[in-house]
Amino acid sequence: MPNEKRGLLQLIVFRLILVSSLLISAVAIQESTSIFLPLDKFYLVTLAAAVLSIIYLVLCYWGQHLTGQAHVQVALDLAIVTVLVYISGGIAGPLYFVYVFPILGSSLVLTVRGVYLTASASAIVFGLLVEGLYYRIIPYFQPDQFKAQSFGPALYSLVVAWGLFFAIAFLITTLSRNLRTTREQLDSARRELQIKEHQALAGRISSQIAHEIRNPLAAIAGSVQVLKNDLQVTDEQAKLMNIVLRESERISQSIDQFLDLAGPPRMAPVPIDLIEILRETVLMLQQGGELNGRVELEGNYREASAPFLGNAHHFRQVFWNLIKNAVQAMPRGGRLKLQAERLKRNAVRLVFADTGVGMTEETKAKIFEPFYSDFEEGRGLGMAVVRRIIDDYQGAIAIKSELNHGTEIAITLPPPDKIWGKIEELIPAAGRN
Repeated sequence: MPNEKRGLLQLIVFRLILVSSLLISAVAIQESTSIFLPLDKFYLVTLAAAVLSIIYLVLCYWGQHLTGQAHVQVALDLAIVTVLVYISGGIAGPLYFVYVFPILGSSLVLTVRGVYLTASASAIVFGLLVEGLYYRIIPYFQPDQFKAQSFGPALYSLVVAWGLFFAIAFLITTLSRNLRTTREQLDSARRELQIKEHQALAGRISSQIAHEIRNPLAAIAGSVQVLKNDLQVTDEQAKLMNIVLRESERISQSIDQFLDLAGPPRMAPVPIDLIEILRETVLMLQQGGELNGRVELEGNYREASAPFLGNAHHFRQVFWNLIKNAVQAMPRGGRLKLQAERLKRNAVRLVFADTGVGMTEETKAKIFEPFYSDFEEGRGLGMAVVRRIIDDYQGAIAIKSELNHGTEIAITLPPPDKIWGKIEELIPAAGRN
């Protein structure tokens, strides 16, 4: 809706500028010569166009039926231009080129198909007007406008005009398409920059907080473990100690995510099997109860293999977060597809597809922002960590999701030899062989 309204406003401004230019030109011509066209009728038509522009502006701010209004505006512009061309003498007059302006204006509010339809309508209406005047079916607006003309030159002028109409349509649609693509790329780059800025800020804060918590937490967990092993405790006390240890482990995992958000640990890449890590992650989630019997696992992850060069901890974090998000998106159960595909030069594509609740466009746009989550118990760190790690491996993440129709997340990792230069910068020289 905002894009439609912006396009309509641009079209209205364009019309007002054009009408003002025509009026100024008419006044200038009237001052310099009396041989042009019936200016009183010309003023009347341009004034009607100006009044229509004001009406369009009011309707645009009202904001109802904008698509229909756009089509009506273009159609009425064609009618007004046809009247001006008729008043000026048809193909022999000086204003038949004005047909290009509705074509230009249509590019602001209509699709590529709509622009070509406008050009076609301009060609048809202008052709009918020329034919009607040539065969005297339509009388000239003023008798002195009639000029005897053979069929050949008239047809040539008409074909040239048609060629002009469609050339303008082609050029303006090409330009609009390029501008739209550039705008989308700029918007995407702006979102990427915002995400990275949020990640950097969250990473710095998270790193400071995590380091302040980790050591006291380790001391608490270690002390409770010693007490549990050395003391004779009751079942109730043992149960409470287990709760402390389990929650300490959960907090420790959260701290790991905070630190990964600040920056994945600098570990030398080694040969790994991504699918083997995926199978281990699935097993851990099954033993921990996150992957219960309500979620049916599909795909080739059981028998596939994906040799790679990297760090197992990084990809364990990635797989853990993606699978947990998929399970959370299926509170009543569903199917989770884990698929691996080996590409050229040992590049890898991994697909995580669930049949869960899906995502809105807003969620898809914000999913990688730190501390943003659609889940009640979510901390908004998991997908930010996934994005940070995959970016460090020069990979790409593609998301396909529709509300109430599930989500598919595809990760593509480039060949290891392409990544090595990137990873080599993160590894201290003493740590490399």
